[in-house]
Formats: sequence, C-alpha cells, structure tokens
Amino acid sequence: MDSANQEFLRGTLKTIVLRLLAQQGRMYGYEITQAVEERTGGELTLTFGALYPVLHKLEEEGLLITQSQEVDGRLRKYYLLTQMGSETALRKLGDFERFVYLMRLLISPAPNVALGQ
Repeated sequence: MDSANQEFLRGTLKTIVLRLLAQQGRMYGYEITQAVEERTGGELTLTFGALYPVLHKLEEEGLLITQSQEVDGRLRKYYLLTQMGSETALRKLGDFERFVYLMRLLISPAPNVALGQ
C-alpha cells in the first residue's frame, strides 16, 4: 500500500472499525484486519500496531465492549459496539459520506474549465 493510502486510512480508521462492527456484530482484531484487506482487494492493509490503539480508544470512549471466548485453548477477545457505539457508527459514516461528497466537489473540474489551465 502506498503512503497516500496509509495516510487516508489513518484518518478514517475509527469510522472503518465502527462500520465493520456495525455490519458484523462482533469481530476480533485479526478478523478486522482481514476484512479490510479482503474488501479492498489488498489495496489497504491494517496493521495491528494501528488497529489496537484505536480499539482501546473506542473502548475507553464507551463505544465498544469486549467479550473473551476460548478458541482452540486460547482466549480470543471480541469487540462489540455499545448502543452509543452503534449511534456513533451511523453518525461517523454520514460524516464521512458528506466529506467524500465535498471532496468530489473540490477535485472535480469546474464546468466549462479545461484541465491544465
């Protein structure tokens, strides 16, 4: 992944995590990283070093709770949205969609203006 994609990913990581959890119900860290990679065809990769601080921050903010479950003799920590987390996920997604719309307005050529002028 190029550095520009990495920069955009950092700025939207909370929104991405909240959206995935809103869609999936509960996920563990590795599962989140794999979902990002699979859904983007490998264009975006999410490292554990970037993911876990965000998960901990969202938990501190009361947007996530954790559940531990034993899987193959090891404890696996699952993350789930709280009610406030679900509401925040919807709001952040709306905010992001609005931002993308505004960016398209800014980067699209103005009507009747030739590119390169």
